[in-house]
Amino acid sequence: MKKIVKYFYVLFFLILQNTLVFANISIGEKNAKVNVKVFSSLTCPHCASFHIKIFDKLKEEYIDNNKVHYEHFSFPLDLAALNAEKIIKCTSNKNIAFKLLDNIYRNQNKWAVGEDINKINNSLINLSVKFDLKKEELDKCLKDENLQDQILSQRIEAQKNYKISSTPTIFINDKVYDGKHDFKSFKKQIDKNL
Repeated sequence: MKKIVKYFYVLFFLILQNTLVFANISIGEKNAKVNVKVFSSLTCPHCASFHIKIFDKLKEEYIDNNKVHYEHFSFPLDLAALNAEKIIKCTSNKNIAFKLLDNIYRNQNKWAVGEDINKINNSLINLSVKFDLKKEELDKCLKDENLQDQILSQRIEAQKNYKISSTPTIFINDKVYDGKHDFKSFKKQIDKNL
């Protein structure tokens, strides 16, 4: 009986570990007809542009109406992007996480500058405390090696499974979207899948 209980706990831990490794932030009805996956690096200007031009309208017209399920996948290309992902994953509230994501993209030219990672981290913290996150908790997340390993594992897994070669890489129902990064073009592709 002890062996069975021991195996159960080991199995539970492995399942939990895999769940954390592949954690992303998502919004919208999970069973929606259209699933959008966005693999991005938070220091990538093209990723910020895609998000700023498309996300709000997509949310209003499709996500909030249960037509689209949207997933943000971490694909950091540098240390600053990795730390920004840590900040986003510092909250379990998906609405706050998406507000943070939006704020980080919209202010990318303010925080993602220079080579001093301490200044970059301080800028990220200053952007994030506006969302009722405590500075101490954010500092703790920035130093969390397990969280870092999870994000990097997700990046490796995405590279392996989706063959990501640049950011952003966007999938609509598991088909790569290679159209223009404007809402009109993106909407046309979404509508084809509805």
